[in-house]
Amino acid sequence: MTKILLLSDTHGHMDKAILKYAQRADEVWHAGDIGSLSVTDSLKKTACLRAVYGNIDDHLIQREFPEHNRFYCEEVDVWITHIGGYPGKYNIRIREDIKRKPPKLFICGHSHILKVMNDRKLGLLHMNPGACGKHGFHQIRTMLRFTVAGDKILDLEVIELGKR
Repeated sequence: MTKILLLSDTHGHMDKAILKYAQRADEVWHAGDIGSLSVTDSLKKTACLRAVYGNIDDHLIQREFPEHNRFYCEEVDVWITHIGGYPGKYNIRIREDIKRKPPKLFICGHSHILKVMNDRKLGLLHMNPGACGKHGFHQIRTMLRFTVAGDKILDLEVIELGKR
């Protein structure tokens, strides 16, 4: 069983509330727009970190993290990218790849809109944790946490961190 904290769009912001949840996770997954390597350095001190760069991330972040991160967490095929869209509206850059070989869990950020939905056509679960940073149009800072147990995704919870 692996406890996951999923966040995105920190835009250089890190605080004690985010770190408190990160300390309770086995792995932290960041879906891009990190904003500063100090964010990921802080997260790495608390748990195993997997991340991708986003459209605001500079060359230093792009050198450390990939644009796409596809891996297995236990028996769950996971694909994380920053700009990915959602079921029925996948981004043109990933549309054919996701149709050809869909993961079980597809994660992206970018929109600052928290969204979790099934894609019944492709047989995958889509997650966007919203944004936990203070930059952007979102009103409430959000993250997701859940557990991966074998091939199952369990105990999904929305974490609200208050107003930006």
